[in-house]
Amino acid sequence: MTSLTDKPVAGVFGRMAAWSQRHRWVALLLWVAVVAAITVGARLAGSSYHNDFALPGTDAQAAADLLKKHGSVQAGAAVQIVFQDRGGLRDDRAAVERMLGRVRGLPSVADVRSPYADASAVSKDGTIGYATVTLAGKAEDVPKGDVVRIVDTARSAARDGLRVEAGGEAARGVQQSGGGGAEGAGMLAALVILILLFGSVVAAALPLVTALFAVGGAIGLIALASHVFTVADFTPPVMMLVGLGVGVDYALLIFYRYRHELRRGAGREDAVRAALDAAGRTVFFAGCTVIIALIGLIALGLGALQGVALAVALTVLVTMAASLVLLPALLAVVGGRIQRQVLKRAARGREEGRHWRRLAAAVQRRPLPALLAALVALLALSAPALGMRLGFADAGNDPRSAGSRQAYDLLAEGFGPGFSGPLVVVAEGAPGELRAALTRTPGIAAATPPLPSRDGAISTVIAFPTTSPQDEATARLVRTLREDVLPPLEHRTGTAYLVGGPTAGALDFAGTVADRMPLFVAIVVGLSSLLLMVVFRSVLIPLKAAVLNLLSITAALGAIVLVFQDGRFGAAAGPIEAFIPVMIFAIVFGLSMDYEVFLVSRIHEEWEAGRDHERAVREGLAATGKVITAAAAIMIVVFAAFVLSPDRMLQQFGLGLAVAVLLDAVVIRCLIVPAVMQLLGRRAWWLPGPLARRLPRVALERPAEVRR
Repeated sequence: MTSLTDKPVAGVFGRMAAWSQRHRWVALLLWVAVVAAITVGARLAGSSYHNDFALPGTDAQAAADLLKKHGSVQAGAAVQIVFQDRGGLRDDRAAVERMLGRVRGLPSVADVRSPYADASAVSKDGTIGYATVTLAGKAEDVPKGDVVRIVDTARSAARDGLRVEAGGEAARGVQQSGGGGAEGAGMLAALVILILLFGSVVAAALPLVTALFAVGGAIGLIALASHVFTVADFTPPVMMLVGLGVGVDYALLIFYRYRHELRRGAGREDAVRAALDAAGRTVFFAGCTVIIALIGLIALGLGALQGVALAVALTVLVTMAASLVLLPALLAVVGGRIQRQVLKRAARGREEGRHWRRLAAAVQRRPLPALLAALVALLALSAPALGMRLGFADAGNDPRSAGSRQAYDLLAEGFGPGFSGPLVVVAEGAPGELRAALTRTPGIAAATPPLPSRDGAISTVIAFPTTSPQDEATARLVRTLREDVLPPLEHRTGTAYLVGGPTAGALDFAGTVADRMPLFVAIVVGLSSLLLMVVFRSVLIPLKAAVLNLLSITAALGAIVLVFQDGRFGAAAGPIEAFIPVMIFAIVFGLSMDYEVFLVSRIHEEWEAGRDHERAVREGLAATGKVITAAAAIMIVVFAAFVLSPDRMLQQFGLGLAVAVLLDAVVIRCLIVPAVMQLLGRRAWWLPGPLARRLPRVALERPAEVRR
């Protein structure tokens, strides 16, 4: 055991820790009071989550704006009330019309069209029909309570022989649930891992308590902020997912360093200050990297993502603050019990990190084969990402028990697979030959007559594809209409045509994300690499980190494609949610920096102390391997628990984050980084003279530490 012969000079985080220790009860009461006030305020004010999928400059958005401007009925969202009677719908007319009369009087209903008023609304065999309930606004603008009343009223007409289901995005939105029991399952698994790691319930509870305080405060803040900013309704479960994983991760890195300092002979107060001066700086840097990556999403200019990015960035900021301020206060309260337990385990003479030291030595003996094997595995898993198809899940991806899915299947059975994803073609002027041109186009099953707006300035033709909304053939059809069919017609008639509707809008959104992704990646990678260059005063380490982080992210996206796009392991096949790649990139790139900085900073610490590069790599992995693996295991179980969620977006998000963290902690940190550092040798710390003179000095290691 090592003793400290000279007390190190505390940095800013050490001084923060000292304040929290001296005023432990004040710090705790302040956190409790602030979180309680935010929670009560959020409960009283409620939330005002709102989805904004507007994409200025796209055809679908221009079509939607025209429909709204000219008062077209098609500007509002719709609920399809679907009826099925194997004996035919003729005998059900009285019951159906009574129910539709009640629906007409409900709030947010702009129009109701009965299946008996339009022959095309009943299937050819007369067994399936649908009523269209047009809402007074987009699906995201109509209060969910109003949609629930419409769905409940519709279902009240069901009886023996008559089946009634409600479909459409608005109805689907009110039937979907959140994360289910995913949060509780993830937290329980995290607690089990922490108990196995530390052998103490008290020690295991500290990181969890810190994370829960942080997440609770952040969710309340975002609920209040939703009254001012546009925050999507799927933001809270995403915040919970990221907040729990990151919160436990940050607190664990600091707490593990605290235990390390106790084992070296430091007193409790000195151990806390030393832990904050070293691991606290790492947490601060890693948190800032995540926040930079999330704020980089603003560069995409996607309204639906900007609110989510800011909300998750705020969550990371609060969890970082809790780890730096709340955790030292908790350690001051229960530190005595933890110290006794740590010293008791240390007295058994068990060498810390011996297995990781042997692993590092094995990699150092054959660095090139280890590096190549790991790279081949990552590249193989990344390959499916090259064929990734972006879009949005629809009712066809819902569980078969969901009412929205049953309505979707009934409409597909009665009217064809493309019925639930019609294309809304808007003519800015006289429609002319539009309907005829559409019906002649391969891939279109039928098209309605032109539907004029209230002011007569525009007309709308609704075209029904022969393929489902998520089929690649439907995407090709939209491109064919925009590039080959409508431009010649526009030239002949002088009328402008736009292809809109939910299906075309989803394709435009996915295309916009794909087009702007390179700029986003360049911003995040550039800023993060610059920060790493400042911290480690090296050119090659930031380059290595950027390449490896990109590999882990593409491998995670490849896993998502295999499961959700290809339909492996029982998942419904379909496109990847359009915003999943950018969200996973932003979060994973930042989280990867946690382990990169934590491991490389310890290697750098050892390098600065002895200038023995091989020993620095071994001791760095020995000191951090266990905590990196434990932190990764906790994040993996928290993220993977969301695969159990009924929401497809959360399933994809959880799987992507879990796979990325698994690969980053096991393949990259345990194999690739030691191999690359061994191959680079002293060159790993090379920085050109002109850069060295201009870059500021920012140290992550605890200064003035006296070693063996």
